[in-house]
Amino acid sequence: MVDDILETRRAVMSAIIRAYPGGRACAAARLGISLKRLDNQIYGNRGAAPLSDDQLYQLEQDTGTRYLADYITHLYGGVFVKLPANDAESLDLYANSLNTSAHRGKVDELIHAALDDGVIDSAEAQAIQAAHIRHLVAREEEVRAVILLHQRRVL
Repeated sequence: MVDDILETRRAVMSAIIRAYPGGRACAAARLGISLKRLDNQIYGNRGAAPLSDDQLYQLEQDTGTRYLADYITHLYGGVFVKLPANDAESLDLYANSLNTSAHRGKVDELIHAALDDGVIDSAEAQAIQAAHIRHLVAREEEVRAVILLHQRRVL
């Protein structure tokens, strides 16, 4: 999900709402609030407090996004890596490996294209960094899956 790390909490809230199936009205209904209140909480109108982490998490469980996690970990200089489920039977190590390789290839492709003119500008640097983060996340998920699958089980 690390396509573009959103820079503000307001941008995170807006992205989650845009991704929500059925849009703002359905998101408001899911949270049990009015559409007007949802808008006030997203845009900070009338002194409304922003949506809470719990509310955003609830919506992201429905959308399959992880904007909030990416935003918070980015504030601390890190990246969010979703831990694999403890169901070793459902892990596809080959698919994980291909995913990691594809992400690394994208990083290399972006670097190669950026160096065509001998200079990496700020937009190119941002695209390279975003792709690099996606690669790191994919690699971490791959390594954790291998460990989980091949871990010695104590009965």
